[in-house]
Amino acid sequence: MVIKPGYPAVDFEVHDIFGERITLRGYRGKRLLLSFYRYAACPLCNYRMESLVLMYPRFKRLGLNILAFFQSPRHSILHYVGKQDAPFPIVGDPERAVYRAYGVEPSLTGALKGMLRMPTLIRAILRGFKPGRIEGHAAMIPADFLIGPDLIVQEAYYGKDIGDHMSLNTIERWLRENRKTP
Repeated sequence: MVIKPGYPAVDFEVHDIFGERITLRGYRGKRLLLSFYRYAACPLCNYRMESLVLMYPRFKRLGLNILAFFQSPRHSILHYVGKQDAPFPIVGDPERAVYRAYGVEPSLTGALKGMLRMPTLIRAILRGFKPGRIEGHAAMIPADFLIGPDLIVQEAYYGKDIGDHMSLNTIERWLRENRKTP
């Protein structure tokens, strides 16, 4: 199932890497970026997380909440992604239950297209995001969803390859266009 703008966001109940209970319902009245990644040791994923961590103060001022999912277990996320001290919750979903609920799937074609991201991969490695153990499906393709205060999906972005996410400019534009809502 592919989630499209105008669809109700699929509810879930999970625990973040620190054991905090999180539900989609808990974001009612707020704007949310729901972001899906490959695995905790993925350099491209950690490079994107770094960008979100750096942009978070600006996004937060504009009223954005972020929730990130990895298909890795908690201990791996703490080891790799946790070093970035993200100011937003991160959830491990090794069974990929929430991934499936949002139609986030692997793609061999997308994995092969990801080879074109070599310059970004090199930048990620130079930033200290070294490749590590692959957990889950190696060809998992990222996805991002912008969810409104009414818990309706307003933007849905399924990546075209292993390093493709919704642009930060798209996120900021959506926030600015929807300023009047909390």
